[in-house]
Amino acid sequence: MRLFLFLFALITLTHGFMSCKSGGGPATFCDTSCLKDTIKFIKEDDPLQPFVYISAGNCNADTLIRGYKLGGLTRRVGFPQLVGTNVKINKSAISCYIKDTSYAWLAFNDCSTGRGFLLKLPFGRTADISRKSSAINRFDPRFLVDEKLICYSDRGNIFVEDMESGKQAMMTFGQKLDIDYDAIHEYIDSVRITPTHIWTKVRFKPDGEWQIKQKTIELK
Repeated sequence: MRLFLFLFALITLTHGFMSCKSGGGPATFCDTSCLKDTIKFIKEDDPLQPFVYISAGNCNADTLIRGYKLGGLTRRVGFPQLVGTNVKINKSAISCYIKDTSYAWLAFNDCSTGRGFLLKLPFGRTADISRKSSAINRFDPRFLVDEKLICYSDRGNIFVEDMESGKQAMMTFGQKLDIDYDAIHEYIDSVRITPTHIWTKVRFKPDGEWQIKQKTIELK
């Protein structure tokens, strides 16, 4: 019996160390090991095959490249310059929705902090990139967001948008959440977002009581 308990404790301890993907220290949102390969998203069923690539450099996301595999313009921008900081990305916490040759929505979380990001990437020559560093992405197991939707907050409200149609909806929290988005769960514990309903569990002070805020919505 004692041998069994010893082995159980040893396995549990070993698992705890292995669960920390950053090579020691506190557990991270996702694996922060060296990024070596280019992450590629391609819409192969489109005649021009629009794509979004993220190339690696010095173990980090280095350059974002977007364009058409079969002709057309290719555009490049430095990834740290694009998001305003160095982030650790991993294939387990990134997705890209490509709408024909119009634009792409790139969603990802920083593996070091868990902070969510959204980039709307136009394929045209003149339109600007839209950036959100307050994203509520479905890679976080506490954030249940319909796969067709993107979601983000501006501290006073929560916004929802259908990636295909561009239709939107929002819900106000009623007052400002002074959120540190690198530690979002101190203020937003969890969400459930569908095309017809927003449900959130929030608090307005770090030591305040948790409150449920919800609303039936219509995307317009």
